[in-house]
Parts: sequence; C-alpha cells; structure tokens
Amino acid sequence: MVSSSISNQPSPGEPDLRAIKSRQQDAWASGNYAVVGTTLQIVGEELCEALDLRSWQTVLDVAAGNGNASLACARRGCEVVSTDYVLALLQNASERAAAEGLAIEFCEADAEALPFPSATFDVVVSTFGVMFAPDQDRAAAEMIRVCKPHGKIGLANWTPESFVGQLFKIIGKHVPPATGLASPALWGTRERIDELFGACSSTMQMQRRNFVFRYRSPEHWLEVFRSYYGPMLKAFAALDSSAQAALHDDLIALAEQFNRSGDDSMVVPSEYLEIVVTRSLN
Repeated sequence: MVSSSISNQPSPGEPDLRAIKSRQQDAWASGNYAVVGTTLQIVGEELCEALDLRSWQTVLDVAAGNGNASLACARRGCEVVSTDYVLALLQNASERAAAEGLAIEFCEADAEALPFPSATFDVVVSTFGVMFAPDQDRAAAEMIRVCKPHGKIGLANWTPESFVGQLFKIIGKHVPPATGLASPALWGTRERIDELFGACSSTMQMQRRNFVFRYRSPEHWLEVFRSYYGPMLKAFAALDSSAQAALHDDLIALAEQFNRSGDDSMVVPSEYLEIVVTRSLN
C-alpha cells in the first residue's frame, strides 16, 4: 500500500517501478482492505509494546492501510501521523480514530518519497505495509531518513514460509509478478532486514510471531479475501473461469494445509517477523 513518483526511466531489463507501483495502488484501492485489515489490529498493539512507546513521542505510520498501528500508538498518547497512498483507507482510519476520540493526522503520502524533513519522528512504524514497496532499498532509506538519531523503527512483516507468504507465492504462480521485482516476503527475513537497516542501526531486535486467521471455514476465508483483499481480487479478475477454478483450488488447499482448527472452521496461524531497529546517532 505504497506509492511513488519515479522520474527516471528504467534501464533496459530493469522493472518499471512506476508502472508496477501504479498497478499496486489500483489493486490495494480495489475491494475493501479494511474488512481484512481490521482483523490484524492485535499486531499493531503488540508492536507498540515491543517499541516500549512513551506518550510524548512523535510517530509516523508508513503505508498505514486502515490505521491499525496508528490507532495503537495514539491509544498510548503518542502524536501520530498516519500515511498511505490509498486515500479511501486513510478515510476509513480517520473514521475509526474519530470513533475512539483519538487525535491522529492523516496524510496521503508515498513510502518511497516521504514528505517530511529528515530526523522528524521519534518512532517510524509499518505493519504489513512498507514491505510491498517495489523499491525496497528506497523505502527503507526513507524510513531511516525521517527517524531521529537514536529513534526507533518498528516493523511487522510476513515471512516467506508463512501462510500469507505462501499465499502470495501461489498467486504469483497463477498471475506472475513483474520480472526482476524482489519478493515482499524478503522483508520477513533477518538477512534482508540487516541489509536494509543494519548499517544505520545501533541495535536490532527481531522476533517471530504468529497472527491467527479465524474464519467459519476455508471457503468462507477465501470468499472474504476474494471479495475484499485487493491483490487477490485482481488476481482472480485477471484469469478466465478455468484458471480461476485452479487458483481457487490451490488457495483452499493452502488453507487446509495450515488449518489447525480440528473442526470445520478455519484457524490458521501466519508467521510474521516483528522488528525493532534503534537508529544510530550517525
């Protein structure tokens, strides 16, 4: 859920990040991500505790979606700016904040070109958002840039082996991604996080956690995601009826593989990497 204006044309053989970003924005704006995203609220709450927030801190939520982490930070008294490139999601988050009486500033913004001066925020966070930026190095550099020296960067990213990581792998098998584009799931690996943030950090803490998807059945889960989760909605829309049936079967098989309910319902844990980076003084 990120966007950017990239002025340079891609070199021959390189992915057109501007075109990819435009398609991503269209995908995340389709459906209604809030239906799915709201269920993930506990991840933002746990990330706030891992960050050990203080009520006087300024926080930037990057690729905030419908505002789970933004709300969690504001509940702890922080001064929060919530950003995303899908305006409808920010409007939904604004309504949630108003319902709780929380003061949050909402700003349509690009994770790869954040419209804030350097060293502005005490804490910069993103839950399952910035990991989808096409230019991973640029997005990470922007988070580092706007974070104050000795400030913290908090992330929650699906791992490649997780249910969601495998979900995107299946979607990619049926609707191949752009050639040369790095997998978002790399943000869920210690090695990639070290590459992106290690040189500018004084400490890095990483912990594997699980979020549990709970639905009436695997079919119910797929019905919800196919209707409201933009990337899946777009994947099905790009296929003919027989290819849609094949994608449906593969996704149901994946859900059944991970399901630990022991009954007809769906109880599927999906691993994610919780990351807390303390920015160095340089």
